[in-house]
Amino acid sequence: MALTLDDIRTLFTRKGAAQYSGEPVTQLEHALQCAHLAEQSGADDELITAALLHDLGHLLNDLGESPTLRGVDDLHQFYALPFLRGLFSERVLDAIRWHVDAKRYLCAVQPQYLAALSEDSRRSLQLQGGVFKPEEAQEFLARPHAHDAVRVRLWDDLAKQSDFTTPPLAHYLACARRCLLEDAPA
Repeated sequence: MALTLDDIRTLFTRKGAAQYSGEPVTQLEHALQCAHLAEQSGADDELITAALLHDLGHLLNDLGESPTLRGVDDLHQFYALPFLRGLFSERVLDAIRWHVDAKRYLCAVQPQYLAALSEDSRRSLQLQGGVFKPEEAQEFLARPHAHDAVRVRLWDDLAKQSDFTTPPLAHYLACARRCLLEDAPA
C-alpha cells in the first residue's frame, strides 16, 4: 500500500528524532540536509524528493540504533520502495533503490571516496557487498538512473553535519507534491 505525503510527514514527525546511526544528526536532520544539498546544487523536484526520502526505509523498518554494529544490513534502500511506488516516478524510486550501490561504485572508481566514508558507512559497505569490482561498476552505470543515484549518494555523505540549518520538512514535501504521479493518492 502506497503512503501519502501526510503519512510521510507523520513518519518523520514520529520517528525523525531518532539518531542517524553513528552520526551527529537525527534521521530528520539527515533527510532535510540531503534534500537541501540537492536543492542547492540545482537538482529538480524529483531528485530533491529522492534525496529527502532515500533513507525512509530506516524509519519504516526500525531495527534500533546502529544495526551495522550487530552485523545487520537493514536493506533500507529496498524497504521503502513498495510504500513509495504509485506516488513517484521510476526515476525517484531508482535513485533511492541504487543509492547504496552508488556508494559501492564510488568506492571502486574514487579511492579517496572510501577513505572519506564515516565509520558506520564503512561498516555498512562491507555488509552491503563491499566495493564493486570493475565489471560490477560498469554494470551499475548501465542501470536506469544510476547517475542520479550517485548524486543522491554524494549528498547523503555530506548530510551528516550538526548545526546545519535547512528549510523545514514542509518545504521539501512541497517539492515532493510537485512530482507526484498523476494518479497518486492525495
